[in-house]
Amino acid sequence: MNRAAPMKQRSAPLSIVPREEESDGFIDLDRLLAIAVRRAKLVAAFVVLFIMLGVAYLLFATPTYTSMTQILLDENLSKFAEEEPTPVNSQMLDTQIASAVEILKSGELALRVVDKLNLSENATIMNPPRSPMAYVKDWVKTATGLFSSGPTVSEEALRKNRRLAAAALIQQALTVERVSRSSVVALSYKSNDPQLAATVVRGYAQAYLTDQLNANFEATERASVWLQERLTDLRQRSLAAALEVEQFRSENGLTAARGELMSEQQLSDLNSQLIVAQADTASASARYNQFKSIVDQGPETAVNNATISPKEGDNMVIRDLRARYLAVVKREQEVSQNFGKDHPQAVSLRAEQADMGRQIYQELQQLTASYKNEYEVARSREQSLRESIEGVVGKNTNANKSLVQLRDLEQKAAALKTLYESYLGRYEQAAQQRSFPIAKARVISEAGVPTAPSSPKKTLTLALSAVLGLMAGGAFAAFQEFRERTFRLEDDVRAILGHKSLGYVPLIGTRTKKSAELVRTRFASDRQPDVIGEDSVAFQRLARMVLEAPQSSFAETFRNAKLACDHMLHGNDSRVIGIVSAVPDEGKSVIAANFAAQLAASGKRTLLIDGDIRKPGLTQMITPAPRTGLVETLMGEATWPAGIKVDQRTKLAIFPVGGGASNHQPHQSHELLASAAMANLIENARNAFDYVVVDLAPLAPVVDAKAFAPLADGFIFVVEWGKTPSRLVRDVLHSEPQINSKVLGVILNKTDMDELSKYSDFGGVEKYRHRYGKYYVEHSVSGDRPAA
Repeated sequence: MNRAAPMKQRSAPLSIVPREEESDGFIDLDRLLAIAVRRAKLVAAFVVLFIMLGVAYLLFATPTYTSMTQILLDENLSKFAEEEPTPVNSQMLDTQIASAVEILKSGELALRVVDKLNLSENATIMNPPRSPMAYVKDWVKTATGLFSSGPTVSEEALRKNRRLAAAALIQQALTVERVSRSSVVALSYKSNDPQLAATVVRGYAQAYLTDQLNANFEATERASVWLQERLTDLRQRSLAAALEVEQFRSENGLTAARGELMSEQQLSDLNSQLIVAQADTASASARYNQFKSIVDQGPETAVNNATISPKEGDNMVIRDLRARYLAVVKREQEVSQNFGKDHPQAVSLRAEQADMGRQIYQELQQLTASYKNEYEVARSREQSLRESIEGVVGKNTNANKSLVQLRDLEQKAAALKTLYESYLGRYEQAAQQRSFPIAKARVISEAGVPTAPSSPKKTLTLALSAVLGLMAGGAFAAFQEFRERTFRLEDDVRAILGHKSLGYVPLIGTRTKKSAELVRTRFASDRQPDVIGEDSVAFQRLARMVLEAPQSSFAETFRNAKLACDHMLHGNDSRVIGIVSAVPDEGKSVIAANFAAQLAASGKRTLLIDGDIRKPGLTQMITPAPRTGLVETLMGEATWPAGIKVDQRTKLAIFPVGGGASNHQPHQSHELLASAAMANLIENARNAFDYVVVDLAPLAPVVDAKAFAPLADGFIFVVEWGKTPSRLVRDVLHSEPQINSKVLGVILNKTDMDELSKYSDFGGVEKYRHRYGKYYVEHSVSGDRPAA
C-alpha cells in the first residue's frame, strides 16, 4: 500500500470548439413546433384561466337589450303635393341624411321623447346599473357636499334637472347611423329593460316624423303670412300703374288698334315685309353666287360640282345628264381596267363622257342666268320697302316721343302685374302644402321588443377570452423561452462549454419545498447547512441508486463517465477525479457517491473522499457519524487510514471529513486542501487505490476546488438540468483554465426525463429516448428530497 509512484497528469482531451448558434433568415419550424409542444400546458392554462374570467364576466355582467328601427328619407313621398319637385343630387342627399342623423341625436328631440314618454320618472332610465368607479365618484361628491352648503333648489328646478338628465342618459344609449350608402337611417337604443328599449325607439321615430311635419307646417305658415302681406302691396301698386298708362294714352291721343298705335302697326307691317324681302334677296344671292362660282370654274370641273338641291327646282335635265354621266364614267373605268385605256370602247365612252359634260355645263349656265334675274328682282323689292319705311318713320317722329313715355309706363305696369301673379301662385302653393301634411320620411322597420340580450354576447365573449388567453399564454411562453438560459440538452453542453456531455441523470423524487423553506432559501442572508435527520435514509438510498438499479438510464450515465475517464486518462495507473459544480445544491455529492460506487462495483479499488469541508454532504450519509477523517488527518491529529470507512456491499472506501468538521474554521478549508499534507495524502491514495474520487465544494462561492486542482487528474463537472444558468457555468470555467483544461465531461443532473424530449428538435437524440426502454429497467425511489 506504500508503493511510491509519481503523480501522473491526464492527457489533454480531444478539444471541442464551442459552436455559435446557427442563424439563418428563415424560421426554424422544428424549433417553433418543439416550443409549442413544450409550452402547450402553460398556454392551455392561460386559455382556461381567461375562459373562466370570461365566464365570470358573463355571470356578473348586466345584460343589455337593443331595439332598432329604420327610417327611410325619401323626397318622392311629397311629389304629389309639390308641382315641381326639387332635383336632388348625391351631394345634397348626403347633406340631408347627415342633417337627419344630427337631428335624431339632438337634445331637443331627446327632450320631446322624455316629455312624451315621461322618462324623467322612469327608474330604469334615471338609476341605471353603475360601475364601481361611479360609486366612488358619488361617494366623493357626497363627502364634499357635507362641507359645502349650496343654495336651496326649487321643485321646478329639480324637475327641469331630472328632465335634462333623462334626455342626456337616453342620448348616451342612443345610436344613429346611416345604413351603407342608402337613404336609410338606423336608430337603435340599448337598455336593461327590453320593453323600455322598444318604447324609446318607437317614441324617437314618431317624434322625428312629427318634428318633420311640424317643421314643414311652420315654415309654410310663416311663408304664407309673408306672401299675404306682399300680395296686398303688389295689388295696389299694379292697379295704380295700369290707371296711369290709360290716363297718359288718352291725354296724348295715342289711339290703338289691336292693342297698338296705328303708325306702329303700319311700321310693323313694313318691317315684316322688309325682313321677308331681305331673306328672299339673301337666298337668291346665295343661289346665284353658288352657280356662278361653279360656272366660273369651267366645264371640266363644273360637272363634278353640279349639285342641285331638290328645293332649287325640278331641273330633271341636269339630274338625268348627271346620272348618265356617272354611269358612263363607271363603265369607262371598268373597260379601262379590263381591256386598257386604248380599247375602242373606252375611247368611245370617254368621248360620250365629254359630250355629256358640255351639256351639263350649258344647263348650269342657263340656271345661273335665271338665278341672276331672281336676285335682281328681290333686291329691287327690298329697296322699295326701305324707302316706304323711311317715309312712315318721318311721319311718326312726334308720336314716338310720347310713345317712349307710354312704353315705360306699360313696362312698369306689366312688371308689377307679373310680380303680383308670381307671388299669388306661390301663395296658393304654400296654402296647398299647409293643408297637405306629408313628411319626407317613413318608418320601414318597426322597432320590436328584443328577446335576447345584445350584450354581453356569450359566444363572442368566450371566443374572445380564449383568443386573449391564447395570446397571453403565447406571450408568456415566449417570455419564458427568451429567459431560457440553462442547460437542457447535451448539445447545449457542447455548444456553450466546448466539453463532452457524459449524459443525463434522471430526477428522482420531487423538487417541492415548503413555502417557508423557499423563502428562507431565497432571502436569508445566513443560510445554514441542511440538517439531515429523517431524510438520511432516503439520501443513503439515493447514493446507492447505481447499485439498486444497475440496468437503468441512471446507471448508464455513470458507466459512460467511467468510460470517458478510462479513455481520457489512459496510461495513468491511479486516477484522481474531482467532482465539482458551479453552485451549491446541484447534487454533486450524490453524483460522487454513485460514481464511486459504480467504480467499486466494477472491481476497481476506489476511494471516495469528502473534500467539501464546509458542507460535507457525504460525511452526513455515514451512520454512525465518524470521529476522525480528512480534517484530522491533514491537521496531523490522526493518520489517514484510520478515518476510512468501507462499504461492505461494494468494498468502497469512504474517507469522510471527520468528526471535527464542525469545529474548524471555514476559511482554513482551502489551505488544508492546498497543503503538503493533502498532496502527501493523495500520493498515498494513488499507491493504494485505482481510483480516487473527491467530492469538492462548488467553484463559484468558494476557492476550495481551485486549491485542490493541481492534485487532480481530471474533473467531472455536474450541472443541474434546467436550473443552473449556462452563462454562469461558462464564466466560472473560463475564469479557471486549470480546472477547465482537466474537465473530462459534464453530467446533466436532476433531468426531468418526461420533459427532456420536448426541448429537442425533430431528429434530435432526445426525441427517441422513449425507444430506449427495452435496454433500461428503471426503479423508483421514494423521498421528498431531490435525488440528484
